[in-house]
Amino acid sequence: MLSFSWRDPHVIGTLAASALCVGGVAAYLKMRRRPSDEELERERRAHLVRAGRIIDGTIMDIAATDAEDGRTGEIRLILYKYEIGGVEYECSQDVTGLRERVKAEDLRLSFPCSVRYDVRRPENSIVVAENWSGLRMTARSVPVTKTAPPRTPRSSAPAAR
Repeated sequence: MLSFSWRDPHVIGTLAASALCVGGVAAYLKMRRRPSDEELERERRAHLVRAGRIIDGTIMDIAATDAEDGRTGEIRLILYKYEIGGVEYECSQDVTGLRERVKAEDLRLSFPCSVRYDVRRPENSIVVAENWSGLRMTARSVPVTKTAPPRTPRSSAPAAR
């Protein structure tokens, strides 16, 4: 049979140590610095650059702010699609924090791009990160197949010897 007394110094010491531990954990949880949404997004992009697979995609649309002079301003959102295992994913990426990597005048709709995605969650994907870009900035980066010039018809007359 197990018995203890509140007057036993070991019981009082154990309870005091337990209360200090619980109080310390509670204080840590209350006072710790929580990451901001921007820091969480930066970490997500870094994880996809480190461990994500690359697949071809297509830029579908670009959402940009209007500049005062009538031109397209800062790009806020890139909408893109890609296909994995017969499933087509349509995603968007907020690129307001990546202004130096993305320029509105360099992007074209329906251009191919490279997409990094998470193997375990294929809907988790990016097109641009701080140290990687899947955007193909110019038309020269898109492969173009050259067609052969039209053939001239040959005459059916036998060749003279």
